[in-house]
Amino acid sequence: MPTSAPSSSTQKKCKREKKDKSKRLDTSTLSDSTLTASSAATSAVPTPLSTTRAPTPTAPTPADVSAYLKAHNITIHTPSSSTAVVPMLSFSQLDEHIPQALRDALKSFKEPTPIQACAWPTTLRGDDVVGIAETGSGKTLAFGIPAIARIAPSTPQCVSQNSKKSKGKSTTTASISALVIAPTRELAIQTHDTMTMLGEPFGLRSIAVFGGVDKEPQKRALREAGAAVVVGTPGRIMDLMDEGVCDLSRVTYLVLDEADRMLDKGFENDIRKIMKGCAPVEQRQTLMFSATWPEAVRRLAATFQRNPIRITVGSDDLTANSRVEQTVEVFDDQREKDSRLTAHLRALQHKKTSLTGSDEKRILVFALYKKEASRVEQTLRRAGYAVGSIHGDLSQAARMESLEAFKSGKTGLLVATDVASRGLDIPNVGTVINYTFPLTVEDYIHRIGRTGRGGKSGKAITFFTGDGHERGLAGELAKILRDGGFDAEPLKKFPMTIKKKEHGAYGAFYKDTSGAAAPKRLKFT
Repeated sequence: MPTSAPSSSTQKKCKREKKDKSKRLDTSTLSDSTLTASSAATSAVPTPLSTTRAPTPTAPTPADVSAYLKAHNITIHTPSSSTAVVPMLSFSQLDEHIPQALRDALKSFKEPTPIQACAWPTTLRGDDVVGIAETGSGKTLAFGIPAIARIAPSTPQCVSQNSKKSKGKSTTTASISALVIAPTRELAIQTHDTMTMLGEPFGLRSIAVFGGVDKEPQKRALREAGAAVVVGTPGRIMDLMDEGVCDLSRVTYLVLDEADRMLDKGFENDIRKIMKGCAPVEQRQTLMFSATWPEAVRRLAATFQRNPIRITVGSDDLTANSRVEQTVEVFDDQREKDSRLTAHLRALQHKKTSLTGSDEKRILVFALYKKEASRVEQTLRRAGYAVGSIHGDLSQAARMESLEAFKSGKTGLLVATDVASRGLDIPNVGTVINYTFPLTVEDYIHRIGRTGRGGKSGKAITFFTGDGHERGLAGELAKILRDGGFDAEPLKKFPMTIKKKEHGAYGAFYKDTSGAAAPKRLKFT
């Protein structure tokens, strides 16, 4: 990273490039239209942001595009038909748009995932994007590749700061060009690792900031060395902004990952403050990724994005991964769960103490509460299984140690609370077992989304008693099972009513008016 302030000529060049870039990104005159499988056939591959070269000769035919959109149930809403997006169906289509070092990072993958194929053409040309896709769909690379491609061509700018260590003398650190906001520390760390891998060939440093650990090392890293990319959770980012060690004013590439989850957790006000601290909307590219498209996410997009292109892979509503086989077992006695859990482990031929290995499928067991997770872990340990756990009563270091052992295959069995149920990309999870049903059906879908990732199939086994909160969720769970073509018969002993969705602040009295007609002006005479 640079250690001295840039020359005046470099600063002038950066200002000219910034001004030119904002002109290229101006799409304020576009009108609404929708690209579907039928309308995509006449579209052309868009010109990328960083080059004016002609489209690659390996561009798909109109028939290929139409078939692809239909096969993956993809809908692309664009502000104007002139900005239509044509998916990149192969990595070779990226050759003209990104540096060789980024292409090398994709060599281990066979082909782009649907969200990557549709997001790359528009993000590389500088458009704001809303991506709606299931968990495990490859969203990190969908925004990570364009992020590095955008900020890598020029040397990161430098900003002067006064640190305590320098005793008031001016020091220089790389300014933050890209910011990724994530709902959990685990997802922030995982995303940071990916961004570090992508940025390393270009000397672009990434820093992860999150709560649950001492903030001083994070403050020192920002103050003394700086970073081109910051990945963090809303609360910790706000803390560092308030303390003056995280200047976001030069952030021109902003990503909200799992936006719906962050809003569900009550981070809306923090997110709005963070986004206001970044470069103005006109000078910034903003990407939002979400599993659903609720009203709260729509409001955020309307406020902080400029004519975004919305890419929906599947449905706007929360649906279970179609590649996950779902089974529900109903228990009359809670005490039967432990014996059934170990029976399933035997049936799945899970090894007890030997190393699982990187290629063997792992098993993820979800508990509802911290104490329950600890008890289930001890039960499995007494049964002779090599098992780890992650829950709120463990230190951050202990949680990361368990997670790394699980990811590497050192242990093939992990007990977790919902802290790990979304966003984490753990390879080769073959089976998810819900020891206790979560508090919401949304959490259930996110839990079972830990398997069946990257185009692979998976299995989800759910223990259900109908006690407490579970009784009121039986109808919703049965609907999800039926929608996926799975047996919901065991749940019919419970009420099949589906509870009305409630707003976080207004409860059941809230009415979603997003699709309502615009109000008419009343004239009194």
